[in-house]
Amino acid sequence: MKKDSFHLVSLGCAKNTVDSNSMAQLLQGKGFLAENDPGEAEILLVNTCGFIEPARDESYAVLAELGADKKPGQLLIAAGCLTQRYGEEVLKRIPEIDGILGTRRWMDIIRVIGDLREGGFPQPYYHLPEVQTVGKAPKDTVGAHIEGGSAYLKIADGCRRPCAFCAIPGIKGTAVSRSVDEILADARYLQSRGVKEINLIAQDTTDYGHDLGQKDGLAGLLQILGPAVPEIDWIRILYAYPGYVTDQLIEVMAASDQILPYIDMPLQHADPEVLKKMRRPANMDWVLQTVDKLRSKLPQLALRTTFIVGYPGETDKAFETLLGFIEETRFDRVGVFEFSFEPGTASEPLGDPIPAIIKRERLESVMLLQQRISLEKNQALVGKTLDVLIEGQGEVEGSDEFISLGRSYRDAPEIDGMVIVEGELTAGLIYPVEITGAMVYDLTGVPAVKNDLNVI
Repeated sequence: MKKDSFHLVSLGCAKNTVDSNSMAQLLQGKGFLAENDPGEAEILLVNTCGFIEPARDESYAVLAELGADKKPGQLLIAAGCLTQRYGEEVLKRIPEIDGILGTRRWMDIIRVIGDLREGGFPQPYYHLPEVQTVGKAPKDTVGAHIEGGSAYLKIADGCRRPCAFCAIPGIKGTAVSRSVDEILADARYLQSRGVKEINLIAQDTTDYGHDLGQKDGLAGLLQILGPAVPEIDWIRILYAYPGYVTDQLIEVMAASDQILPYIDMPLQHADPEVLKKMRRPANMDWVLQTVDKLRSKLPQLALRTTFIVGYPGETDKAFETLLGFIEETRFDRVGVFEFSFEPGTASEPLGDPIPAIIKRERLESVMLLQQRISLEKNQALVGKTLDVLIEGQGEVEGSDEFISLGRSYRDAPEIDGMVIVEGELTAGLIYPVEITGAMVYDLTGVPAVKNDLNVI
């Protein structure tokens, strides 16, 4: 075992990834070295997810595996949503855990390690009190996570929305925005690192600035952010809330070459009665009008959404309404999830009455419909040229040929499709690519201009 070393496992969403990256920066700033082999690390750190049951199961499994193999002198620390929501239960199930951090106290990781070291072994768990703030890291750390030429940048944390199925407000607390100065400082740092794409994230990006007394805070932030980082080519908006994609936000997007014509607006359903049970915005006329505005102002718009099937009270008729809405609206990207019963949420009294087999059939029906729409949209791009951010390369098995993998503006990291490009291009750079083929989710292409391209 190597003293002053850590092994970090990050589970769950991109927002967790940002917090994990910040903890790693703090540890490295104090001289700790990252270690890929958990058996060689002094500190075993798991940033857990506790949003829905499958995520909890994964978090427990990782903690149990590390706990079972833990050596004398190693510290196992659990952080994140699972421990925030189920701290006592986590300790009962994984008694090898030495310390616990809440969702907004990741910046205290150094303090926790110091206190645990001073206490010796065995050590009871360590739980820091929660405060309603966005965790602010010490100097020289950023609220972002970089992967190649792309980065996630957190602009807020927590959520004040009343969605009946969601446990996030109980885990994270209400929405708290980071200051503009902090966000700009992080964005400038990302620019200095050669990042080409910034993905703005929060539980609800369109609620940014509400707690600061701002109206249309996201639009205002974007107006400042773009000019502050002129070398950032792409700025992407994720997790927009229906009803808060304002006319001003659309105008700001349309006026900027940096802000991508891409928006992720989870709708969750299309039947007004189901949406009311979900405690979600149920005005579908507004949704259709907003989509029309977006597509009018942003002709190249890529629109992503998310739906839940099998929610209590979703009748066959309500599900048919959802299918009809998807057919009519023709989203570019769709994510679909089966309803997950979550004790402690506002939906708990509704139970989980829809059989699992019905949920699965409905999910598959949505995905089959969306796959057809996605393929048709991809086929319409053949022959056109798209800018592609290259993320990696590889050799084609059984040949001497190379391909590069990247994403167009239509593809958010990790959740959308890829563009497979002939040749070996430099990761982290953006190239014009002529689209030559279309699959359900992915595209194929060739460099549009071979002269002057930075080809390896």
